[in-house]
Amino acid sequence: MSQAPITPEELAEAIAELETYRERLVNDTLTVAERAKVLKAKALAQIEPDLTKIDATLAQLRAQHAQTNP
Repeated sequence: MSQAPITPEELAEAIAELETYRERLVNDTLTVAERAKVLKAKALAQIEPDLTKIDATLAQLRAQHAQTNP
């Protein structure tokens, strides 16, 4: 069973959702760090692997979107 190709609109939606998730992750982490009196740099270092994965996925999706939506 093959999957239908992803449309440029679906790619754009996925990119927007992932960007929103990334922003929320950073903001929530910084809010919790502030409440727990943890240094922002230390808190961000904890989520750095996740941010790296998100950024890599965003780059792939953007490249794919550029190819399907010239």
